Amino acid sequence: MGRLAPRPLLLALLWLALCRGRVVRVPTGTLVRVVGTELSIPCNVSEYDGPSEQNFDWSFSSSGSSFVELASTWEVGFPAQQYRERLQRGEILLRRTANDAVELHIKNVQPSDQGHYKCSTPSTDATVQGNYEDTVQVKVLADALHVGPSGQPPPGLSLREGEPFELRCHAASASPLHTHLALQWELHRGPARRSVLALTHEGRLRPGPGYEQRYHSGDVRLDTVGSDAYRLSVSRALSADQGSYRCIVSEWIAEQGAWQEIQEKAVEVATLVIQPTALRAAVPRNVSVAEGKELDLTCNITTDRADDVRPEVTWYFSRMPDSTLPGSHVLARLDRDSLVHSSPHVALSHVDARSYHLLVRDVSKENSGFYFCHVSLWAPGHNRSWHKVAETMSAPASVGVTWLEPDYQVYLNASKVPGFADDPTELECRVVNMKSAEAGVRFTVSWYYRMNRRSDDVVTSELLAVMDGDWTLKYGERSKQRAQDGEFLFSKEHRDTFNFRIQRTTEEDRGNYYCVVSAWTKQRNSSWVKSKDVFSKPVNIFWASEDSVLVVKARQPKPFFAAGNTFEMTCKVSSKNIKSPRYSVLITAEKPVGDLSSPNETKYIISLDQDSVVKLENWTDASRVDGVVLEKVHEDEFRYRMYQTQVSDAGLYRCMVTAWSPVRGSLWREAATSLSNPIEMDFQTSGPVFNASVYSDTPSVIRGDLIKLFCIIAVEGAALDPDDMAFDVSWFAVHSFGLDKAPVLLSSLDRKGIVTTARRDWKSNLSLERTSVLEFLLQVHGSEDQDFGNYYCSVTPWVRSPTGSWQKEAEIHAKPIFVTVKMDVLDAFKYPLLIGVGLSTVIGLLSCLIGYCSSHWCCKKEVQETRRERRRLMSMEMD
Repeated sequence: MGRLAPRPLLLALLWLALCRGRVVRVPTGTLVRVVGTELSIPCNVSEYDGPSEQNFDWSFSSSGSSFVELASTWEVGFPAQQYRERLQRGEILLRRTANDAVELHIKNVQPSDQGHYKCSTPSTDATVQGNYEDTVQVKVLADALHVGPSGQPPPGLSLREGEPFELRCHAASASPLHTHLALQWELHRGPARRSVLALTHEGRLRPGPGYEQRYHSGDVRLDTVGSDAYRLSVSRALSADQGSYRCIVSEWIAEQGAWQEIQEKAVEVATLVIQPTALRAAVPRNVSVAEGKELDLTCNITTDRADDVRPEVTWYFSRMPDSTLPGSHVLARLDRDSLVHSSPHVALSHVDARSYHLLVRDVSKENSGFYFCHVSLWAPGHNRSWHKVAETMSAPASVGVTWLEPDYQVYLNASKVPGFADDPTELECRVVNMKSAEAGVRFTVSWYYRMNRRSDDVVTSELLAVMDGDWTLKYGERSKQRAQDGEFLFSKEHRDTFNFRIQRTTEEDRGNYYCVVSAWTKQRNSSWVKSKDVFSKPVNIFWASEDSVLVVKARQPKPFFAAGNTFEMTCKVSSKNIKSPRYSVLITAEKPVGDLSSPNETKYIISLDQDSVVKLENWTDASRVDGVVLEKVHEDEFRYRMYQTQVSDAGLYRCMVTAWSPVRGSLWREAATSLSNPIEMDFQTSGPVFNASVYSDTPSVIRGDLIKLFCIIAVEGAALDPDDMAFDVSWFAVHSFGLDKAPVLLSSLDRKGIVTTARRDWKSNLSLERTSVLEFLLQVHGSEDQDFGNYYCSVTPWVRSPTGSWQKEAEIHAKPIFVTVKMDVLDAFKYPLLIGVGLSTVIGLLSCLIGYCSSHWCCKKEVQETRRERRRLMSMEMD
């Protein structure tokens, strides 16, 4: 067998098992308090089963044996008679801190309050589980702590910033127990409180927030003087040290390894007032100095400090009289160690301890502005540290630099003036009559444009280009793109001459131009500063612009009578107010008046551009590719010819001429466009007249049936041999009840018998054949619903002339016929009806079979009657 567990372990396990449930807890050990202080004893309970808010009873015993009722959270008459009066006065009260926690608070502890306090929780449980009460001992001591200021300090202590001061506080305790004292110096400035330095009950020094650096440097110290005096020493007073100082002493005792604060007392020691240091800096108000000379400014300091303080002097420069504005920069600085920080052109020195000089050598225009003198006084601190005791800024010293500006004039001349649009324009801006122009001066130019307006209109100038002091050119919004494209050219020919050229002047460029020449002066740091601007008189760029005139006249040199001959037309062009024109020609054709087949259609036949390149436009007759010719006879005359003319070529012919002006070499600009008078091509013939009609004996069919459509051609007039006639036949359909949609080409048959059928998205097929000389049959096989709509045919007749050539006649259209496609109701519902009847029969037979099987095998069940068991009533006991 294994070894038995030790007896203490078994007892502990047994105790844990018995105490499973409610546990009442109060502070362990002995609580020590001083007469007149406050006492708070917390009590809480840990419970597993019980109400959400626990009740508590407190009892007191001076010896620890017999307890007297003290206070209760739920029973009003619980306290004993001697405690009811104190409870009514509020000296003893219960504070609930949680549902399962309460605190017993005694405001003014008396010697009779020493003893044992028991906290218990009343219960009505049938069985007790856990610990329902706990006891704590309280020991009351007499007040033996004495705190007060050491000596007789004045109620108000006045010091200057930087002077030392000391404050003392007396604290002693005559307690019979071994207690420890803790002390804290506190500064009050209005409602704000600030800890300066503290000595803990464990003998450690702790500086307050903001005093860490001064404590570690030794500026703030806390010492003991004798056995009961504590001294706060500050070697250098600051403005932040002003306020009321308070000494706070607390008494601590160690009980069973834990520290308890048994009481605390405070005393007001002194009120410290820091007198600010008087400091003033003065500089001269207005100073004028010539350019190139030296600027000497003096800063005089006045202060009431006579001790060892060191000044720090800084000179500032600003363009504005306010030194707080951004843009001020440091010129020179003399630190508290008398080290000078400056630039090569600036010097800082001091004649005596209260006078400091700023010297600026070789002043220029950029040195004009406002100068400020900033002074800071530094006092030495503990451990070689320094702190600022005062600072001030002088009033601004206004410094003006007088200088001789260059004297010159500016003259603007137009060396090239445009006479027409696209001519160049050139302007020359020259500096003349220069006086006092030294070698350290350079000139730059800015170009401006102002539009011509009526005298009462306000016109703003637009910047074209501006040149900086380093001759960097920047373009304005108006000229940026055109300068990048090379249309605007800005150049500097000589030191005093600037040019502006417009390569191609437009009408928008007409207006006034002027230039502004700026003089720049070189500074000490090799930078350039603008010193003067001189404007030229404006130059007006203008030419009288007249509207371009372009006239085109067409004529027919030879008479034209019959088909098959050559048609010829010439076009003569004349122009005005167009510079160096070059022409492009386009030949157009229109149907003659009275032709209703395409009354408003204009056809482009052939064109010739300004570079004499010929192009066929909409001439699509493959058999007559070389049948049209357009050629240039002279610079202003063009000739058009059409060979082997046909009847279908009849119409009105015109020349559309466009005049082009040269732009920047090989580029051209459109100047004007004009249309010539019409030349009519008319054939005086007595040939046959053709008509077309559509017929169908099946205008309404059932889906799947054959649709037959006949295109019948009728010939009136002169009788023709069938071998002298040929036809191009095309069938079209509009799949809608009206003619609002675009027609769709179905199939076509040309005069050589070649059939072309368009592709369709549905299953019906098409066939087109010639049934006789003047009849053409279109058949739709396996018609569908999509085949309904309006059907018509288009016929183009071809007639052979006596010379043997084929002549194309005008295209004719037949009147459309409407075809409907119906659905066979019996065929549509035959298969769905057969499928429905079959499915209904199968489902009915299957239902009968399932019902029979269920009644025969699955529904047999024996019903057995169970005897009801009689039970007697059992007696119940209630706790």
